[in-house]
Order: sequence, then structure tokens, then C-alpha cells
Amino acid sequence: MTEPPTAPRLGFFTSPPHECGYLPEREAVTMFADPRINLSVEAYTWLSAHGFRRSGTHVYRPHCGACNACIPVRIAVSEFEPNRAQRRTLARNADIEVVQRPARFEREQFALYERYLRARHRDSHMDSTNPSAYMSFLTALWCDTSFYEFRLRDELVAVAVVDRLGDGLSSVYTHFSPD
Repeated sequence: MTEPPTAPRLGFFTSPPHECGYLPEREAVTMFADPRINLSVEAYTWLSAHGFRRSGTHVYRPHCGACNACIPVRIAVSEFEPNRAQRRTLARNADIEVVQRPARFEREQFALYERYLRARHRDSHMDSTNPSAYMSFLTALWCDTSFYEFRLRDELVAVAVVDRLGDGLSSVYTHFSPD
């Protein structure tokens, strides 16, 4: 694994306290990389190594004072050994085909996303979308993004959105069949 570059010259902003989306009855603060700066893969790699993730072109991370419950997970693939439960899960899902696709609009993927939102995020701000908003949420011009399709007997059952960084991959978002 290559070392991330030194800290890029970036500005940061924090949000006012808001309801935590992960822990009930908690307040959260979010730190954003300055959205006016055109990022590069190198800068995004550095930010990712420091706990940032992205939604569209917005790169952010929790910044909640004394709370550190939101911990980004980084897995050194060369050192990873699946445990017994993970091996069983892999065997149970051996009939799922995974295909890497370019990050471009596909009606079938979008239809799955809409079904997912209706089932999983009915009462959130995510419950309405259109193709343009969908692609803006999942992609950024400065990223090398792929959509991984998961198919069970030719039926699309999940899509994982993944960015290629300078030192690995970063999972952006996954939507799946509510069935």
C-alpha cells in the first residue's frame, strides 16, 4: 500500500450542531472540505485516510467533540483473512455475479434505487429523486468511480458505488433490493 500524500492545502467548515443520523438522542457536527476547491484523487485519498467520505462532490466527516463513535473502517486487503461466518456467507452467495460497470446512468440501477428508497428511507429527505439528483449524489468529476452490479440469476439485486483512490477503494453508497 502506498502512503497517502502530505496534507493538501484545503479549507474546512463545520456545520452547526444537528440531530445525529446514527445515534438516537445525540447531536452531531459535520466537518466539510471547502466545496469551492476542485479536489483531485490525491487530495481525496489523503482526506479518506483521515476519516472523510463523500456524497456527490461534498467531502465530509463527523466532528463531534468528545464523541468518536463513528469510526471509518479501513481494511488492508493483503492481510485480510475471512472468519468462519464470512466464509459461510461467501459460500451461501456463490450464485451472485458481481460486474464492474462505468459510473453512468442506467435505468435498471435507478429503478432499484427508487425501490430501495421507498422501502428503507420513506420518511427522509432521500425519499424523492430524479436521474440527475441520483447521479449527482453518487458521482464527482474528480473521482474514478465504478458501479458494481450484484446479480442473482440475471436479476439486479444490489449496486455498490465505489471510488478508486491512490491507495485503495472507497465505498461510497450501496442500494439493494428491499426484497
